[in-house]
Amino acid sequence: MCRLCLVALATVLMMTAVSCGLTGGSSVGAEEAGDVTFIATSDSHYDAFENEDRNARNWATIEHMNAIAGVAWPEELGGGMIGRPLGVVVLGDLIDDGDRQMDGKNQTEPQWTFYTEDFGLDGTDGRLKYPVLETWGNHDGPPVGKERFGFSTQTHLVARNRERLRKGLLEHLSENGLHGSWDWGPVHLVTAGIYPADEQHQDVRYNRVWHDPQGALAFLRKDLEEHVGDSGRPVLVMAHCGFDTDWWHKDDWKAFYEAVRPYNVIAYLHGHSGTGLKRYKPEGVEGEPLTVINTGQTENGFFVVRVTGDRLQAAYCCKRARRWRDDAGKHHYEWDGTWQWKHILDKPLGASSETETTQAGLPR
Repeated sequence: MCRLCLVALATVLMMTAVSCGLTGGSSVGAEEAGDVTFIATSDSHYDAFENEDRNARNWATIEHMNAIAGVAWPEELGGGMIGRPLGVVVLGDLIDDGDRQMDGKNQTEPQWTFYTEDFGLDGTDGRLKYPVLETWGNHDGPPVGKERFGFSTQTHLVARNRERLRKGLLEHLSENGLHGSWDWGPVHLVTAGIYPADEQHQDVRYNRVWHDPQGALAFLRKDLEEHVGDSGRPVLVMAHCGFDTDWWHKDDWKAFYEAVRPYNVIAYLHGHSGTGLKRYKPEGVEGEPLTVINTGQTENGFFVVRVTGDRLQAAYCCKRARRWRDDAGKHHYEWDGTWQWKHILDKPLGASSETETTQAGLPR
């Protein structure tokens, strides 16, 4: 389907959309209200020359992100307008084919163009009206210099991160340009690539090039030591993979947990697998479980996250849609234009957080 046709399709979808509590009224921005509020998503999987209907679904989601200031929080989180978020984080698998040709044409480059045209960089140069910060996933190509078909997604990720650093959207950047951190108010946020390890575990036999974490854990350790220390500041760590991915090895899960345990890590956000809320702690290790938010695919929705002085709150704003495969094996997608809230998290921050979070329904 041509891009112009897809734009028209996305427009029609949005014209019929009824948002999660959208009122259209004015609202106080997140910064004015003293909250740190942002949007988290992942797995946009932009495509080219095939499956481009997914791109239109992404565009419809982005339009709803742009309208989120006028949307009410779910009643379980107190209602009230969400206000303008500080930005959007996209946690990997930005495109579907990180190093591929199709019928003699480079498939990766137009996918990357679709992603950057939609998400932009600083909220002024794309469809999205907020700054965006991203990391990479297993679909986003090999490390710089190891691509086969002349276009390196990760080269462009590095260039975007250096531009973010120049613009003040990022405050700290790894030497390889792939991992970064910044502060939104009192909250310190870190992106740690495909997963927070330094190299692929020796017992893992998946593609060792594409799944190379490229020093993410070393960056994370240094960043937290230098920019958080013993301050007790709330920290959010974000990467593509969660504790359900077998090419991020269980030994590495434990090493990551040990690295962040001295700090006030209020949540770990990721993509790659099924959307929802979990908790994680290695067996036999002392300490509190990590709160884990799996942000899900952009075409379906996104999490809105808010950190206040005493609470972490999050909820998944998603389309009321269904998918099915007919008897001939053809895939179908049907969305009625409406949105709903799922996976609601209300976590007190402090000594009593484990008990109260469990009462709020967060799975162990």
